[in-house]
Amino acid sequence: MSETTTHQEWVRRARELRPPQAHFVDGKEEPGSGATFKVVSPRDGRVLVEVADAGAEEVDAAVAAARRAFDSGPWPRLAPAERGRVLIRLADLLELHRAELALTVSLEMGKPISDAYAIELRAAITTFRWYGQLADKVTDESPHVAPDALALVTREAAGVVGAVVPWNFPLTLAGWKIAPALAAGCTVVLKPSESSPLSALLLARLAAEAGLPPGVLNVVAGDGPTAGRALGLHPDVDVLAFTGSTQVGRQFLHYAADSNLKRVWLELGGKSPNIVLPDAPDLDRAAATAAWGIFFNQGEMCTAPSRLLVHRSVADQVVDAVVRRAREIRVGDPLDPATEMGALVSEAHLGRVLDHVTTGIDEGARLRTGGGRVATETGSFLQPTVFDQVDPSMRLAREEIFGPVLSVLTFDDVDEAVTLANATDYGLAAGLWTADLATAHRVSRALRAGTVWVNCYEEGDLTVPFGGVKQSGNGRDKSAHALEKYTELKTTWIQL
Repeated sequence: MSETTTHQEWVRRARELRPPQAHFVDGKEEPGSGATFKVVSPRDGRVLVEVADAGAEEVDAAVAAARRAFDSGPWPRLAPAERGRVLIRLADLLELHRAELALTVSLEMGKPISDAYAIELRAAITTFRWYGQLADKVTDESPHVAPDALALVTREAAGVVGAVVPWNFPLTLAGWKIAPALAAGCTVVLKPSESSPLSALLLARLAAEAGLPPGVLNVVAGDGPTAGRALGLHPDVDVLAFTGSTQVGRQFLHYAADSNLKRVWLELGGKSPNIVLPDAPDLDRAAATAAWGIFFNQGEMCTAPSRLLVHRSVADQVVDAVVRRAREIRVGDPLDPATEMGALVSEAHLGRVLDHVTTGIDEGARLRTGGGRVATETGSFLQPTVFDQVDPSMRLAREEIFGPVLSVLTFDDVDEAVTLANATDYGLAAGLWTADLATAHRVSRALRAGTVWVNCYEEGDLTVPFGGVKQSGNGRDKSAHALEKYTELKTTWIQL
C-alpha cells in the first residue's frame, strides 16, 4: 500500500478491516465490563465496530497498571538511550503499518485517505522517531555555588500521565502527548475521543510489539463525561494533558482542583486570524493558502485560519480568488485519493456547523459560496463555505465553528488589523502576509498567539513548540520544551 493505491483498493481494504474492540491495559487487550459503544464512520454512516466502553472501573484499572509500571517497573529506570530505541522501533512499526493506520483514521473520522497517509501518519511517525532520538540528549545541571557545596538540578519523570486527545488528528495529537511523556520515563493512560478510538488502540498494540513494558502505555475507550472525568479526578494521575474544547478544558481544571491538584496542560480552541496586507509578496498565493488552510481536514482544526482579515484595497481580489478555489475543491468519499475534503466527523457535528451557517445569514453576513450539505446518499459532507461582510460582533467572527466555514473581515490600516486579530478569547495561531520585514516583526510581536506564520500557514516541524495563550490553553506540545510538561525539577544540595 502507498500513496498511489487506488480508490477501489482502499474500498476493498476497508471491507476487510478488522479493528480492535477491547481496551489495552497492562500490556494486553481487556474487554472490560462488557459495555460497548458503536464507532460510526462519517463516510457512510456505517457502524465500523462496537468497542468496549470504559467506565470508572476500567479507568481505575488502567491507572493502577500505569502506577505499578512507574513505581516498580523497568521503564522509568531504563537508560534514556534504551527508552529512545523503543520509541524509534515504534516509529518503524508505524511506518510498516502505515496503510492500515491511515485507513483506520480515514474511516473513523472522515479525513481523506491521501491526507491520512501522507500527512497524519507522516507526522505521527516523525514524532515518535524525533522523541526517541531526543531521549538521551536531555542533560541535568550543576550550578556553580559555594566552594564547600555541590548543587545538582535533575529533571525527573513526573509520574503517571493521563492524556485525553480529540478526533481531528487522532494519531498526531496522541503522539504529541505520548512520545515526550514516554521519552521522559513517564507511564501513560490515553483516552482517545469516542469518535476515533480505533487508531489509538492499534497504536497500543504496536507499542507493545516495539518493546514497551506492560502498563507503560494503556488505552481506554469511552466518552468524556464518564471515562474522561474518571481520569481527570483520579488521585493516582500526576499530570493530565488535554487537547480539545475550551469548555472541556475548564472541566479538567475543576477535576484537578477537586482531586490531587494534578498539573493540567491544555491545548484548546482557536479562532485564528489570517491577515493579508496590500504589500503581500503574492496575493494569489495568500488567497490560495487561506482557502487551503480553512478547508484542509474539513476545517476541523483548532489552528484553522477561520478569520480572513484583508485590507480593503485588495479585499475583492483576494476574496474572489478564495471563493473560486472553494468552488473547485473536490468533496467526496474519503477513500478516494482524489478527494480534497472528506466528511465531517459526525452527523451531530455537521448539524452544529450548519447552525453556525444559519446564524451567520440571520446576522447579516453575506454567503459567497457553499453553506449546505453536499448531495450524497450517505455521509456527513458539507460544502466549502465562505462568508464576507462579516462584522466583528457576529458569532461568525467570535466563536470557533470547527468546520469548513471562512469569515472575511476587512480593515483599513495595520493597527486596525491587529486590533481585530486580537479581539478574541482565543490565542492559538495567526497568519500575516507582508513583504515588509519591519511590519512582519512589529505585527508578529503585537499578535497574541502562540504561533505566528508569516507569508505561509501551518508550516513548522518538531523543533518548534506549539500551544496557545488566553483561552487557547497553556504549555507546549512539540520540541524539547514538551518535556517540561512531563518532568519535575529536583534540587539536591550536598554540603562538602
